[in-house]
Amino acid sequence: MSILREQSGLIYELLEGLSEEQGNYRYAEGKWSIKQLLGHLTDNDRIMSYRLLAIARGEKAPLPGYEENDYAAAGEFDRFTLSEMVQHYKLVRMSTIALLESLPEEAWTRIGTASNHPISVRAIACVIIGHELHHLNVLNERYLK
Repeated sequence: MSILREQSGLIYELLEGLSEEQGNYRYAEGKWSIKQLLGHLTDNDRIMSYRLLAIARGEKAPLPGYEENDYAAAGEFDRFTLSEMVQHYKLVRMSTIALLESLPEEAWTRIGTASNHPISVRAIACVIIGHELHHLNVLNERYLK
């Protein structure tokens, strides 16, 4: 939980002071803008939270994967201001943290299937952390250098 809160703070810190022009920046042709990257992080939190909730509650049906580029394109994140995208991210992250805090101890070790692979609730929480860490590194190395 502390890592999720810390990462969230880093995202807020990195992005809240950027201009709209910076929010639209792409480090290369065909790459996401900063707003699209933030939209992707928000979508990923939503998807992983759903998976986490379903498995924590004992869902037995396999949960589908998702194609991140299709989701990013369909999200049309560049139509929002950077400030709006940061707010969307904040709200979703707060919801993810609230969900995690509400889980009973025994739920953390429940295992389900997502993207055709067995995975535990605890592992999904770790995926959220690792995924965001990857994108924080990308932001720092390719967008904000």
